[in-house]
Amino acid sequence: MLGGATVAGASAGVPAGTRVLGVDIGGRDGPAATEALLAGLGDRLAKPVSVKVATKSAVIDPGDVGLLLDASATVDRAAKGWPNPFRVLFGGDRDVEPVVSVDTGRLDAALAKPARELGHAAKPAAVTFAGLTPKPTYPVAGDVLDTAGAAEALRSGWLRRDGIALPTKVQKPQTTAAEVNRLVAELARPAVAAPITVTTTAGNLTITPKAIAKSLVIVADKNGRITPRVDEKKLRSAMRAELAAIEVEPHDAAVRMSNGEPRIVASTGGKLVDTARLSRDLLGVLTRAAPRTVSASMITVTAKTGASDLADLGIVAPTSTFTTHFIGGQDRNKNIIQVAKEVDGAIVKPGQTFSLNGYTGPRGYAEGYVDAPVVMDGKLVNAVGGGISQFTTTLFNAMYYAGLEDVFHKPHSYYFSRYPSVIESTIFYPSLDMKFRNDSPHGVLIDTSYTEDSITVTMWSTKRYNVTTEWGPKRDVTTPSVVHLAGKPGCIATKGIEGFTQDAWRVFGQGGVEVKREKFSHRYEAEPRFVCDR
Repeated sequence: MLGGATVAGASAGVPAGTRVLGVDIGGRDGPAATEALLAGLGDRLAKPVSVKVATKSAVIDPGDVGLLLDASATVDRAAKGWPNPFRVLFGGDRDVEPVVSVDTGRLDAALAKPARELGHAAKPAAVTFAGLTPKPTYPVAGDVLDTAGAAEALRSGWLRRDGIALPTKVQKPQTTAAEVNRLVAELARPAVAAPITVTTTAGNLTITPKAIAKSLVIVADKNGRITPRVDEKKLRSAMRAELAAIEVEPHDAAVRMSNGEPRIVASTGGKLVDTARLSRDLLGVLTRAAPRTVSASMITVTAKTGASDLADLGIVAPTSTFTTHFIGGQDRNKNIIQVAKEVDGAIVKPGQTFSLNGYTGPRGYAEGYVDAPVVMDGKLVNAVGGGISQFTTTLFNAMYYAGLEDVFHKPHSYYFSRYPSVIESTIFYPSLDMKFRNDSPHGVLIDTSYTEDSITVTMWSTKRYNVTTEWGPKRDVTTPSVVHLAGKPGCIATKGIEGFTQDAWRVFGQGGVEVKREKFSHRYEAEPRFVCDR
């Protein structure tokens, strides 16, 4: 593949006067004609394409939607279609259509956003809950992207013009308003009319109407049809406290210090409610009158990682450790400790990428997080999960000094003295993440610990490097301005922080010899001195 083109063994000779998309390929053998075609089209093959879906515009990358010119097939087509006898006698040019392919699935995904914003978009049928009250959404016919037509328009218009108009079509509802009303009356209302008792060999549970409302899904699929279901993940989340009373969670093998020496603690299995089966069985119970009962089985669950797995992965000793400090008694500390508990014991196998957002998932009130100050839109405000950046920075530095590969991180907009400058990281779920890759041949175990005023992250593996940091001087220093936030609720006053640019070099050493170094640079903006006027 070359740019937005595919090339294979090419054909016989191409008649003189043959052009493809304005490029003359005539009078050449197959390979020469293919080369001339690709050279003539040049950068056009990789240039982003501007398209329109009704009144909405979008730009797509040919590679993102599998939009390719099959150069060899195009030359074959040109070679087989000889000119008519008059052109042989009297000459003349001949245009040949290119052979172009596009991946309709990827095209559909790339155009999902403008397609959703159509002026007369279809509205799927659904029944949702406002508390315990079912709320019907009646289906509405509307315009949707004609995927097959869009692919054909793109195939024929690409490399010829910009602003290609992609067709839409009317999508008629597959579910009627009467069917939605029936689902409200016969399923949704009875479902939340009373609790359901779940019997197990480990004890009984109660599924509250609130938990049912949170987990019952009555939404049309992409074809407009409704198939009610109970979402297992939502059910587990809604029953978190009830499940914890009877379930025994499995525990992975871990590395712990004992008398100053690392010791592998064996894994333990667990017993969990089979909520996958329970979510299916519930559908047959939701329409019954109270009292309602359903049985659920307990399943044995083994730990993901055993003691032998750790030994085989080369997780034998600390390779780095990093500690940051905070002021005791603040709400943000609860969030720091909560995320530390979630990450403790995580194992990153060779070649794997660890995503902090991906590993913890949402960090909201339901997951045990509280409101605390965060930097948002250039100022400090209270938001759920505030303070997580301190753990992120601690984890980043443990990864950094272990010599692992930085995949993505973003330092704070403002400099905070509790963190090392440049080599620190903020985070925000789900849009801003911190990721690193285990580029070593050994496994890595993330061990976390905390005190009333500190958080520590230790990486366990087989040591490869001794890592140090060299900082360059601060430059382009700027002073903070004064901003008055008159009468604004939730205002948090600040003293202001200088802005500056700085470089830091990660130096990798082996046996006392530097083997490589990596440069990090960051510009800190000057944090204004926010004044809360009353």
